[in-house]
Amino acid sequence: MISTRFTEVFGVRHPIVQGGMQWVGVAELAAAVSNAGGLGVITALTQPTPEALTKEIARAREMTDQPFGVNLTILPSITPPPYDEYRHAIADAGITIVETAGSNPAPHLGFFHDNGIKVLHKCTSVRHAIKAQAVGVDGISIDGFECAGHPGEDDIPGLVLIPAAADKITIPMIASGGFADGRGLAAALMLGADGINMGTRFMCTKESPIHEDIKRKIVESTERDTVLMFRPLRNTARVARNAVSEEVVRILDDGGTFPDVQALVSGARGKTVYEKGDPEAGVWSVGMVQGLINDIPSSGELIDRIMADAQQLLSKYSTEAAAVGDLA
Repeated sequence: MISTRFTEVFGVRHPIVQGGMQWVGVAELAAAVSNAGGLGVITALTQPTPEALTKEIARAREMTDQPFGVNLTILPSITPPPYDEYRHAIADAGITIVETAGSNPAPHLGFFHDNGIKVLHKCTSVRHAIKAQAVGVDGISIDGFECAGHPGEDDIPGLVLIPAAADKITIPMIASGGFADGRGLAAALMLGADGINMGTRFMCTKESPIHEDIKRKIVESTERDTVLMFRPLRNTARVARNAVSEEVVRILDDGGTFPDVQALVSGARGKTVYEKGDPEAGVWSVGMVQGLINDIPSSGELIDRIMADAQQLLSKYSTEAAAVGDLA
């Protein structure tokens, strides 16, 4: 058993969180992760309406009596989703943990805290983590450059970002980007984190809703099979390397603008990848950590394995360090 500030404050058995992934964070996966002792997360905006989110939360409750959370990513948009209605759906359903991402969480904290909800906020830099802590979030998820999706614009990998953030953050902090096994969890804890967040690794589990062909594609891929889109737009996104993503990079590198690639990067095409199993159908998020993924276990098998391996590693090096101390 590994107890950390994160497990104590957020009330979960193991310091492992399933990332809130668009089209992936559904009831089956969240419930499986929570049943295994981690923190499963339903992605709010995967559901088309707040009413649909309410039903998805109810479905998860039929599958687990353990805590699970909801991800709410809030981004500026010409036609934004009804965020206030999603917030109320989360609170009315009795959810006690929300993962926020995107914009500054400050405008939403009062509502969530008034409803007894702890907020875990995703950050890609130390300065953003410090700001989130200052406005009152309950925990930080610090995302290194290796992560899928949006790694920010600083290009700081986890080996530097995690301890740099740990030196400044006093609330629970989990590390994200590049984690797939017990070695990663042990390393994150040694670097100062209180747990890990995994997205790509949980995409490749039996309960993940994505097509089996995409899971096999992840297993077959290496750490080199991602690309960074939108760099010239200062909105970098790490996605799978395929003909579509490489075309987007070429167009923007040649001076194109977002309207020139909008049809290529549509969310509908990305959703089709996961539904139909064609990795070339659109752009889809995946992290460099796919180079460490070699199988498609159940979420329970994965978490049990990670915890056993991490405990063995931590015990081994603790014993060796003590032996060296005795010799000195």
